[in-house]
Amino acid sequence: MNDANNGSKLYLYSITSVAILGGLLFGYDTAVISGAEKGLEAFFLSASDFQYNKVMHGITSSSALIGCVLGGALSGIFASRLGRRNSLRLAAVLFFLSALGSYYPEVLFFEYGKPNMDLLIAFNLYRVLGGIGVGLASAVCPMYIAEIAPSNIRGTLVSCNQFAIIFGMLVVYFVNYLIMGDHQNPIILKDAAGVLSVSAESDMWTVQEGWRYMFGSEAFPAALFGMLLFFVPKTPRYLVLVQQ
Repeated sequence: MNDANNGSKLYLYSITSVAILGGLLFGYDTAVISGAEKGLEAFFLSASDFQYNKVMHGITSSSALIGCVLGGALSGIFASRLGRRNSLRLAAVLFFLSALGSYYPEVLFFEYGKPNMDLLIAFNLYRVLGGIGVGLASAVCPMYIAEIAPSNIRGTLVSCNQFAIIFGMLVVYFVNYLIMGDHQNPIILKDAAGVLSVSAESDMWTVQEGWRYMFGSEAFPAALFGMLLFFVPKTPRYLVLVQQ
């Protein structure tokens, strides 16, 4: 497993596996909304201080992508100033906070289970936080892998990150399915004036709880990612750069 030229392949594959967890979280965070959006829509349709509509729902469903743009744009700055490893740690923290905040957006400020405009804004801010984590991970994970990998297998190891992204999307579909269990998505009604409402026959567990568990499930891989990052080294390239 070891030799003078190549070092420990087991160690190399181990730290690469930690890095590609960031890619898995990229896919997980991006796709988790697919299972949660119907319950989330029904939840905010019951708000009393505003009328939740399709435009708002479209923004809410895609708000994480705003964070992706910000995270991607800032990833180079973070990678240079904080280092590759610390940037990944920051991404892990953002994933974790986003998961918990999306699960329980009422924390500290709002009454649980009572939707309103302020709660909608808070929820979207938590999703944007996760999106920033996605943007960071999308750039820094392959950068980290490329800088620790020997040249002869660099392409192979970096491509594992792409596999992890798609695998993360696949995993979250099954997680959402298991969370739903025997429950059903709510029935959304539309009247003649185009106003949306939730049918009284809808499964209210999905409306009140189901979508929360889907978002909250991301906290587990995010916490694992963050803990494992304390056992990986800084990249050789970054160490050279900071010593110049």
